[in-house]
Amino acid sequence: MKIDYHMHFEYGSYDEDWVQGFFDAAAKRGIGEIGITEHSHTFPEFQALYYEDLVLDDSFVGSFQQKWLKKNKFKHTLDDYFAFMEKLKAKHAIKTGIEVCNFQDQDKVRDILKGYDFDYIIGSVHFLRGWAYDSSEIKDEWNRHSLEEIYAWYAEEVEKLAASGLYDVLGHPFNIRLFKYLPDFDVTPILERVAKALKKADMAIDVNTGTRYRYPIAEISPYPDFMRVAAKYDLPIITSSDAHQPEDCGNYNEEAVDYVRGFGYTELLRFSHRERERVPLG
Repeated sequence: MKIDYHMHFEYGSYDEDWVQGFFDAAAKRGIGEIGITEHSHTFPEFQALYYEDLVLDDSFVGSFQQKWLKKNKFKHTLDDYFAFMEKLKAKHAIKTGIEVCNFQDQDKVRDILKGYDFDYIIGSVHFLRGWAYDSSEIKDEWNRHSLEEIYAWYAEEVEKLAASGLYDVLGHPFNIRLFKYLPDFDVTPILERVAKALKKADMAIDVNTGTRYRYPIAEISPYPDFMRVAAKYDLPIITSSDAHQPEDCGNYNEEAVDYVRGFGYTELLRFSHRERERVPLG
């Protein structure tokens, strides 16, 4: 079965005509089921957490992030989202997910999520010490830190997400490679730390083609070194395109399937109401 479980409506609206493009692209690529994972910054319920965690001072990082938080953010409530998704579920094979940033106060995240019947929840590391490391506009911040430091920070954030017990999947593992800042040191201990934390939390990994077509690295996340470690720890997988535009739904799905087969995977996860089943790779 072909599945795409990570994509966003944020660049459009909750309009059935606009989102039809996602279903059209999925059908064209033979995707049998899709899942929407709106970013937590879509929802005003999470707004205070962003203002608590992000660098928002007068530095070049802080100044950019102040503007970022005011652009196309917090525009739909979780109730709005679920109401719209119920309309779509009446007509399409679609799951309701969410992609939550790595907030420091996971108890507050738990309080926000507990009243909603998600099919699955992705936790993703989007910030390191309050810096949105994947934003090209503030890419220069990479030059202010050693890669040893950045990789250690990343592992710490994954461990916090996993320890919370809130998440089913780690989003786009090790997409910290996205701008081609590649380590010249042995990252194996970091890879093992992350895999052990995910295994303990019974979390899957998101085999995400977004870094294949949206970023300079042009590779699927997670990259091969971590895929080998993930296979060693028998971490289950989902496949996803991280589509932000309708036409990208299912993008490079066949390549992702071939990629994971190379590491011995023959199944992926399918979710419903936080319950999982293993299904054959499409």
